[in-house]
Amino acid sequence: MLRVGSLRQLTLGSFLLALVPLIALLWQSQSDLAKVSRMTTKETRFVVTVVGYLQNLDGAAIDLERTLRQYAIIQNATVADLTDNAIAQFASAQSKLCGIVPASENCGLLKKQIEQLRNFRTINDQLLLNAYLASLSNGVTAIRKDVDKAIQTRLAVQQEDMTDMQAKQAWSTALLVSVSLLLILLGSQLIVNPVRKLKQIIQILAHQRGELPPLSTKAPYELIGVERDLHWLAERLQQLEHIRTALLRHAAHELKTPLASIKEGCSLLSENVVGELNPQQVEVLSLLSSSTQRLNTLVEKLLDYNLLLQQAEPKFTDINPQDPVRDCIEDYALALQDREVTVDVTVETISVDEELYRRILDNLVSNAVAHGAIGRPISVRIYQQGEVAVLDVANRGKKIPPEKVGKLFEPFTRGDDPRNDNVIGTGLGLSIVSDCARLMHGDVAVVDVDYADVCFRVSIPQKEKR
Repeated sequence: MLRVGSLRQLTLGSFLLALVPLIALLWQSQSDLAKVSRMTTKETRFVVTVVGYLQNLDGAAIDLERTLRQYAIIQNATVADLTDNAIAQFASAQSKLCGIVPASENCGLLKKQIEQLRNFRTINDQLLLNAYLASLSNGVTAIRKDVDKAIQTRLAVQQEDMTDMQAKQAWSTALLVSVSLLLILLGSQLIVNPVRKLKQIIQILAHQRGELPPLSTKAPYELIGVERDLHWLAERLQQLEHIRTALLRHAAHELKTPLASIKEGCSLLSENVVGELNPQQVEVLSLLSSSTQRLNTLVEKLLDYNLLLQQAEPKFTDINPQDPVRDCIEDYALALQDREVTVDVTVETISVDEELYRRILDNLVSNAVAHGAIGRPISVRIYQQGEVAVLDVANRGKKIPPEKVGKLFEPFTRGDDPRNDNVIGTGLGLSIVSDCARLMHGDVAVVDVDYADVCFRVSIPQKEKR
């Protein structure tokens, strides 16, 4: 059962509404076709009738001329009767023909000639008879021309009517087809607009940017239901996000206290405060200290990631990109002892959040140190491309398979290849890079360059672009 405002009813209603102009066009075409058929039938009947009357007039003229000449030779009562009969037939044919042909002077002249020939019994001069017959023949010829002219005139009128009808049909077709297309576009727009809104909501949910638009009130019930479900999903995702943030915050802080105690205990043991340790105990203590340091790094990463999630709006300032690059390289000076770092900065200032930009640099350089080929150079380039500030951090090493690039920036995603420092990564570094770029309205991607095997490119829109 169809409901008012349902998607099915809207589709069928739009289809039927779009058919109305086409049905009107079909009805008008049928009406014009019937009119043309009637017009053609009428004109054809007229031509056939007038041609038949003209043939009868020609035959009657021939019979009349023959009987008149016979009477001029024989002059008896029988021939005279035949002549009277021929004159009557000619007059009848002339009357019928002139009755359907438009008013013509030749009809009146021919009628006078017939009246003159009724007195054929008194015509004794052969020359006078020949003159009368020649005048009759000329009258018939003139009538024939009048008939041809009348036929041509009616054909011209019919052609004009046909031309006008074709023009009217063309204008009607264009108008009604345009109306039909307009109705189709209107009906499709009623469906496209809610679908476009659903796509907008999905994009907002996917990128976590902006507020969801209010629920639609003028849309099919099915699409309103989908939109309501998406709003519920957005609320549910927001709740889960709050739960995740709270879990990360509490877990990280709760781990800090026992971790500090373990580090303090390891420090006391390593300083032989509680007594000398044998070699086996020293080895165990070394492993314990390494695991403690690893756990401390993981907790710091979790705290950093949690702090990043809580940052709502970036604070844009104009900075010299040379400064964060120099500070980052100084912090990684020990890890970069056996690496050559190429820095190429071609812009004097960029508009970014300085803290977020520094996090991006730290994590990308750390990633290049951990996964780049040992002893091979690392390249850091900062330049402007249109209204976008671009950061490229590239290194030599094993290329990243294309099928893994899509999941590379998801949280807690680690690569399959071992790190150069033999430390198990947290899987948060590139995710932090992606989130920092997103907060600054930018993005990060893996691109192909000719001077390195792996290159991470961060694009940050500047003031005009934002």
